[in-house]
Amino acid sequence: MSTSRTSTGPRPSVDAILGRVSMYRLTTIVLSAIVAVYLLFTSTGVIDGLSTLGNLAALAVLLVASVASNRLLGLVWRRVPHDESAVITALLLFFLFVPLPEAASGSGSGVGAANLLWLAAAAVLASASKYLLAWRGRHVLNPAAAGALLVVVAQWAVGRESSINALWQTAATQALLPFVAVGALLVLWRTRRLDVGLVFVVVAATLVLVGLTVGFGTPLSQAWQTALYSYPIVFMAGFMVTEPLTLPPRRVQQWLVAAVMAVLLGFPTFADVLGVQAPTWGPLTMTPELAIVVGNLVAFALSRRTGVVLRTTGSRRLAGDTWEVTFRPTRPVRFVPGQYLELHLPHRGVDGRGVRRVFSISSPPQADDLSVAVRVPEPSSSFKQALVGLREGERVHATGVHGDFVWPRGGRPLLLVAGGIGVTPFLSQLRAGEARDVVLVYGVPDGDVVPYRDELVATGVRVVLVSPEPPADLPADWVHVAAPVVSGDVVAEAVPDAAERVAYVSGPPVMVSAVRGDLRRRCAKVRTDYFSGY
Repeated sequence: MSTSRTSTGPRPSVDAILGRVSMYRLTTIVLSAIVAVYLLFTSTGVIDGLSTLGNLAALAVLLVASVASNRLLGLVWRRVPHDESAVITALLLFFLFVPLPEAASGSGSGVGAANLLWLAAAAVLASASKYLLAWRGRHVLNPAAAGALLVVVAQWAVGRESSINALWQTAATQALLPFVAVGALLVLWRTRRLDVGLVFVVVAATLVLVGLTVGFGTPLSQAWQTALYSYPIVFMAGFMVTEPLTLPPRRVQQWLVAAVMAVLLGFPTFADVLGVQAPTWGPLTMTPELAIVVGNLVAFALSRRTGVVLRTTGSRRLAGDTWEVTFRPTRPVRFVPGQYLELHLPHRGVDGRGVRRVFSISSPPQADDLSVAVRVPEPSSSFKQALVGLREGERVHATGVHGDFVWPRGGRPLLLVAGGIGVTPFLSQLRAGEARDVVLVYGVPDGDVVPYRDELVATGVRVVLVSPEPPADLPADWVHVAAPVVSGDVVAEAVPDAAERVAYVSGPPVMVSAVRGDLRRRCAKVRTDYFSGY
């Protein structure tokens, strides 16, 4: 999505619009909007369900129980609780569960005190899973799926007939599907996991359609409607399958986990084609929440899922409003140059951007300290201010190392294209010392303000510096190109053999989107990285 310029300035891209709030805030807004639409539809009779009062009671119980239990458990474990995460868990549980009406109410529209207590139990169990079912600071299971599964087991253990059913009916309703689909698309776009969600949707829908048409003889015209409106495929793809804290770090691993979850979701329907019965384990059958949990366990097994504890060793201004912050890990951190960290930094006065952010690692794997770069413009987010204000020795938690923006094996020549501090993953790769034929095209707004200038000179990489005006002191062997921004034409002119190179592009989303389209017509292959304010 490049931006077109008019007399009023550039139009904001989708990435720029979505990047104005944190990923947690975006998910909260999207789920809240879908809840509002659902309440409107049930109150007007478009969707059959509880009364408006019953729905509001269920929602209120889930929110209060989730936030309160999360805060209490945070105190017990001496961790700063993340309220917005608890709110998201409550909203997800609202879509998972259908509280059965209280028979004594007469109207059949009330929820009943016992049912509300079980809803609260589901929220508490979901919160507890974040602390009890965790490994070195990382969730092992999706909290909402874990809560849904555990409350079913709890009801079975006490010999009680289920008074709340994890049927996911609100998430797979014909009238609500367009809103769920748009919300899921926004979240998947923002997290850059459209491909992961698509793998899940295609595999799950295919299995369900084959099961319905071949196994049950359902006409195809009816089968696809059943697949869309009776199975929570789209909802799961957008809000459960791609939940960041339970995904493995590499893209191929994420596709595999999505496929596993899809197979498990579609298996009960597809089983009849194979002439087998879907298994049961006590009160558990192959339900959507169980498919999510099993997929989470596969993800856990695929990689070393470690939280990272970092002690701040210092910060320095690189150039202009760009800063570098360095940390000393309490245990060695394994990563491949080009990967990134998600930092978790609770602080006072948290704004809408939240307490988590992702940063490409700029230091090489062999360094004792781990460094990241950040732009701190005025005004800046509370997170960035807290990050550069860390004192020496202060601890910061990272949820792990992720990413596939890594160099290919072999000796193919590379073209690196960076905008601003998009140079950070390249710096890690260049500092790692691998001998490659590499040229870096580096776009900055001011040729005299170049982040990591000296470090790049030390690597010996060929650099094409793109800026409106030439710098007063251009390093030897660097080439300057006078242009306002990096573009495909600039790259083609500065790097005549671009067609023989594998291109890597990193920087702001608008720049990455514009350059990627041009380079796909000029280079052998193009890989991209971006920072969308997660």
